[in-house]
Amino acid sequence: METKGKLFLRAVLAGICIGIGGTVYLACSNKYVGAFLFSIGLFAILTRGFALYTGMVGYLPDNLHVDYVIRLLVVLAGNLVGTACMGLPLALTRQKELCQTAADMCAVKLGDSYLSLLILAIGCGILMYLAVDGFKRSNDPLIQVLGIFLGVPVFILCGMEHSIADMYYISAGMAWGMKAILCLVVIILGNGIGGVLIPLIASRTK
Repeated sequence: METKGKLFLRAVLAGICIGIGGTVYLACSNKYVGAFLFSIGLFAILTRGFALYTGMVGYLPDNLHVDYVIRLLVVLAGNLVGTACMGLPLALTRQKELCQTAADMCAVKLGDSYLSLLILAIGCGILMYLAVDGFKRSNDPLIQVLGIFLGVPVFILCGMEHSIADMYYISAGMAWGMKAILCLVVIILGNGIGGVLIPLIASRTK
């Protein structure tokens, strides 16, 4: 069994990858191009075996024990550290104007209702599960890549909420505060609900 320390480090690396995807999205004036390029984050995570909360939570129904829940919490903490490592220093670079773009995005998210955030997060959780599980189930490299580079842009262009990406945007936009934390908790829960939805329903059809 992998130690919690090693799991945490893999989660930090996943957070960094999502931060890279978030940065390129902020830098793209064309939202369609940005949504497509954001996919590099999940592609790197899955091909390198890093630990992402939204990639793991869908397997909770198959791992209903306290240790797996603790591991999910460790991964969330690592993802937060990784995204912060990418987001917070952005203001110190020549790309610091992207911080304002991130702040504007955060203003919209933090001005939304909790119910809206929850629903949008559930949708994202479903798509993330489909992309990750499709990658794991298929032996066809084309299918694996298509699952990632279609699933990620779809949830972005639909305006759905991805908790780890939001951690990055909040850090880059210097938008941390009690409201941001509460919104993030709602989005994390929504991603979790969406992630387990398909496996729970699928198990009833067997």
